[in-house]
Amino acid sequence: MKYRKFGNTEWDVSEIGFGGWQIGGGGAFGQVDDCESVKTLLEAWDRGINLVDTAQMYGKGHSEEVIGMALKEWNRDHIYIASKVQPVQWPHPNEIDPDMTGRYPEAHIRKQCEDSLTRLGVEAIDLYQLHGWFPKGLEDREWHEALTELQKEGKIREFGVSIRDYRPQDGIALAEAGLIQAQQVVYNVFEQRPAEELFPVCKKSGLAVLARVPFDEGSLIGSWTPETYETFAPGDVRRSYFKGDRFVRTLEKVEAIKQTIREYDATMTLAEVALRFCLSDEAVSCVIPGMRNAKELEANLKVSDGKPLPAELLEQLKSFNWPRNYHNPDTLVDPL
Repeated sequence: MKYRKFGNTEWDVSEIGFGGWQIGGGGAFGQVDDCESVKTLLEAWDRGINLVDTAQMYGKGHSEEVIGMALKEWNRDHIYIASKVQPVQWPHPNEIDPDMTGRYPEAHIRKQCEDSLTRLGVEAIDLYQLHGWFPKGLEDREWHEALTELQKEGKIREFGVSIRDYRPQDGIALAEAGLIQAQQVVYNVFEQRPAEELFPVCKKSGLAVLARVPFDEGSLIGSWTPETYETFAPGDVRRSYFKGDRFVRTLEKVEAIKQTIREYDATMTLAEVALRFCLSDEAVSCVIPGMRNAKELEANLKVSDGKPLPAELLEQLKSFNWPRNYHNPDTLVDPL
């Protein structure tokens, strides 16, 4: 496992982290077995992964509880825990510049932090993040005051934000402001825009970057077929994300990426390329794919070998940039 500096902190974090949404259960990504999740977490930590990203809303706290179970069985090197507090109310995904006032009141942040600490069974959360960042938070800073107080009390070590899907530009001014230590953002072959403006600013400011959704909720693993959509249960988030013609269009683009990879190097898989794509930008501190079992873990670990994607292939992948609004599949997407 290769490690990278986590922004301006003194932390050395594994460049591949453990995304904790899937292990929250609740049918978001199909059925999950808690015992297998704990076993996978312990094996991941044993193999060198030392950062886990979770949130209060993953399985309504169940992801944190499962991580807490695993931590009780772990007595070796420190595992960095990143969690998130969701706003009191989410704005509509299409709202461009929502108000920040009332989203993260001090009492709400404190209560959710205390609950997360209890579920995780830890004295302090290493990285506590706002689950949705709204740029007007640069004006209304109640959130910052609340997180600073929790930091002073030793309940969180550092804090940051998770940028809304489809809006990497929302994090630029915040990165310049010097108010946080980390930003989490969607970054993958289909959503390449963070590398254009956000990453350079984060790098200049010394902010850590967590790259989420490296597999585009599964499409960039490369195993989907035309029949896969019907295997998503009614409560599966992928059934919503890829409804209508989104699934067919995604599959067509995935096949085009596979063809590009085959023509360049037939020994490389799409899943491998998807992770290496994220790690090829030195601004990325850690990429956090979800994983539910030893097989998925092993596939992800193989990519941490210090080998970035060749510049020629990276250049070819630029043509597949296809930003779209995950959380509102009804949003019109320009044909590309």
